[in-house]
Amino acid sequence: MPETFSKLGDLQSTETNHYTTLGLDRDCDLAQIRAAYRLLAKQHHPDLNPGAPEAVKYTQALNIAHETLSDPDRRAAYETELEEAKKSAAARQRVGKIDRVISEEVSLRMEDFLRGTTRDVTVNDPGNPNGRETYQLTVPPDTAPGAILKLPRAEGGFVKIRLKVLPGFRFKARGSDLKCDLKIKPERATQGGTEMLQGINGNSLRIQIPRGAARGEVIRLPGEGLPKPRGGRGDLLVRIEYRVHVQFSRR
Repeated sequence: MPETFSKLGDLQSTETNHYTTLGLDRDCDLAQIRAAYRLLAKQHHPDLNPGAPEAVKYTQALNIAHETLSDPDRRAAYETELEEAKKSAAARQRVGKIDRVISEEVSLRMEDFLRGTTRDVTVNDPGNPNGRETYQLTVPPDTAPGAILKLPRAEGGFVKIRLKVLPGFRFKARGSDLKCDLKIKPERATQGGTEMLQGINGNSLRIQIPRGAARGEVIRLPGEGLPKPRGGRGDLLVRIEYRVHVQFSRR
């Protein structure tokens, strides 16, 4: 093969475009396109290179490149094709690069931390050519809020799930402790006595109101909260609420 056609083999062996055919960059102007075409078409014309079948193919490639890039509309359309091809190539490179560790958060009801529950977890990893992955999450009874559970993935790696507490109507969670309000009559606050409250798991709790309890006073019930990370349960903090009676009299 003549030396003048050595680069034609490279053009045939790799993915090329019209710019590389003319030996130009994509920011070239019309004058550069025409000059490059005239020079290369003259150097590699088949009549000047007898016995070189590559010259015909290369000349055809030069003609197509010149016709495309010298026309503004056709060049703009070709630029769009190049960008789409670039994005497709990048997407193909991402396929198979699955994230080995994916972190997610799952919110559970307060009761679920005490009783245990199961949830379906769906993973949408763009790097997985098989599409979405669905796994079953099993939360054992007496699991602490903030606990992290790991699910092995079929494609390798695992899903790391952190458990959060959904806001409740009666109780508010702070770590493993729970908070709630208890409304009582002013007479109960003055005299003291016993009040009943339903706990987080439905059990009845007896609360001893001290005599002269102040509004906003907090009574702590140990072990009536949510599970702790190292065993046991947190506390239930009950805040006393009542309406102060105000009497008016004429002077």
